[in-house]
Amino acid sequence: MLTKKQHQLLMFIDERLNETGVSPSFDEMKDALALKSKSGVHRLITALEERGFIRRLPHRARALEVLKRPEPAPPAPKANKDFRPSVVDGGFHNMRPAQQTPGRQTPGRQTPASTLHAGDSTSLPVLGRIAAGTPIEAIQQEVDRIDAPTNLMRAGEHFILEVQGESMIDAGIHDGDLAIIQKTNDAPTGEIVVALVDGEEATLKRLRKKGASIALEAANPRFETRIYGSERIAVQGKLVGLMRKY
Repeated sequence: MLTKKQHQLLMFIDERLNETGVSPSFDEMKDALALKSKSGVHRLITALEERGFIRRLPHRARALEVLKRPEPAPPAPKANKDFRPSVVDGGFHNMRPAQQTPGRQTPGRQTPASTLHAGDSTSLPVLGRIAAGTPIEAIQQEVDRIDAPTNLMRAGEHFILEVQGESMIDAGIHDGDLAIIQKTNDAPTGEIVVALVDGEEATLKRLRKKGASIALEAANPRFETRIYGSERIAVQGKLVGLMRKY
């Protein structure tokens, strides 16, 4: 499923090709989507290309071809307030997924759902989806609430995001997991964080700081680590726990 910005860009490119036979320029795409920089356009085009919606034609400037158009987007899923979660303990540097992926060894410990009691939970807002893969649009307002175990939380405010993608699977974070996020605007290097890129797109990655640069590191060899200037990244929170249903 495409994000709103990816869908808008794909349709803009398709319409321009149909009208003029020529792909729009990066400046035209940036203005059409009200993006702050052409780097945002580049990320969107790369995401569309990786998902098979467009391809770049070699040896030709501004040459894009639309390979397919998206299916109508389904409604955003609502978190089930009544499900009994299998809980992956916090301390995610040594965390094991609740259901081990064959061939992947990620040592750690798991807290069975049967050990949790009603008095041990707190209602948290669900703020939509977060990408563990290609960045998706910035976090939106509350879409639901769900009870989460208090033993996975730390001091301060928390919220929940549904994980989309598999770029963090080697850290035990699977597509469809519910990530418990502690609100913070900073985190030490090595933490898994919700990072906002250029104020436009959010992603779940391991944070690496080096001088004036910040790397957002995937935990899956199929996904590349992306490096940005520190001024382009805003930390929105850090991962403190996961919930998963079967």
